[in-house]
Amino acid sequence: MMHEFELINNYFSKLSKNNKFALDLNDDVFFDNKKGTIISVDTYNIGNHFINFKHPNLVVKKILRSSISDLICKGVIPKFYFISGSGNKKTLSKINLNKISKSLKEEQKKYKIKLSGGDTTYSNKLSFTITTLGYSNKIILRNNAKLNDDIYVTGNLGDSFIGLKILQKKIKIKKKLTNYFINKYYKPDIQFNLTKHLLNLANTSIDISDGLVSDLEKMLNKQDFSFYLNLNKIPISKQLTNIIKIKNFKKTNLISNGDDYQVLFTATPKKARIVGNLSKILGIKISKIGKITSSKKKSVIIDEKGMQIALKNKGYIHHF
Repeated sequence: MMHEFELINNYFSKLSKNNKFALDLNDDVFFDNKKGTIISVDTYNIGNHFINFKHPNLVVKKILRSSISDLICKGVIPKFYFISGSGNKKTLSKINLNKISKSLKEEQKKYKIKLSGGDTTYSNKLSFTITTLGYSNKIILRNNAKLNDDIYVTGNLGDSFIGLKILQKKIKIKKKLTNYFINKYYKPDIQFNLTKHLLNLANTSIDISDGLVSDLEKMLNKQDFSFYLNLNKIPISKQLTNIIKIKNFKKTNLISNGDDYQVLFTATPKKARIVGNLSKILGIKISKIGKITSSKKKSVIIDEKGMQIALKNKGYIHHF
C-alpha cells in the first residue's frame, strides 16, 4: 500500500523532470508562466468523493466548486472548464442529465465560467473528471512560506464533515440543522471574491480538500519548517458550535476531515492589518490560526489552556 505522493514520486516525478511548468508534480496545477496559463485536473468517484447519486444536481455543484477552488487558492480566476463523465443508463439517465445540465448552468452564471469540452464513456462505476483553466502570469506556489509567517484560513471548517455524517446516517439532529450541514457538504462556500486579492497577500497557499493539518503539511512538504496552531482560533460555525454542545463532540475531531474547500495561506505579519481590512470589505471570514516556526520545534496544536493536543485524524489520505 502506498499513499498519493509516494505513487507520484516513485513513478511519475521523473517524467516531468524537464518540464518546469509541471511544478515538480508537487502542486495542484500546471503553470506556464510564459503564456500565463494555469490548468487543474480532478477526478471524482462515487462511493469515495460523493457517497451516492440521489441528487445529481448537488453532486455536480460540489465537484465543480471543488475543482474551481484549485485555481482560486492560487490567486487565479477560473475561466473555462471541461467535464468528462463515465456512467450507465441509470446514472446518466435523461432525468439526471437534465438535472446536471441545469445545475452546471447555475454554476456557470455564479462563477462566470464556461463549459469548453469534455467526454462521455460507458461504465458501471460512475465518475467525473473536471479540467479547469485560467490565465495569469503569476500564481501563489506551495512551499513558499517564510519563517514567522502567520497562518490564515477562510470561512469555517467542519460543517461539510457533519453533513457527510448525516448523509451516512451516523449523526441524527434536528431538521433545520440537518439541512444546513447537508447544504454545506454539497455546496461549499468557495471564496471566489478573494481570488484576485490573494496574490498581494499570500506567500504560499492551498485549498483545504483533504483536511486542515494534512493540507498544511502538503503546503510545507519540501520546506524545513514546522507550524503552531491555536485550536481556539480555528474557525467553526455557530451551528457546529451548537452541535458540539448538544452531542458532546470534541472540536479537535471535527476540524481536519476535508471537503471544506477553504483557502489556507500564510502571509508575513506586516500584512495582518491588510488581511483584516480586506476581510471586512469583502465580507469574507479570514482567521489567523497560527504561525510558521523553525523545524527545531515540533509542529503543535495548542488548546485554550495552552496544552499541546494530538489529532487522531490529520485528514484524508489517498491510499493505493
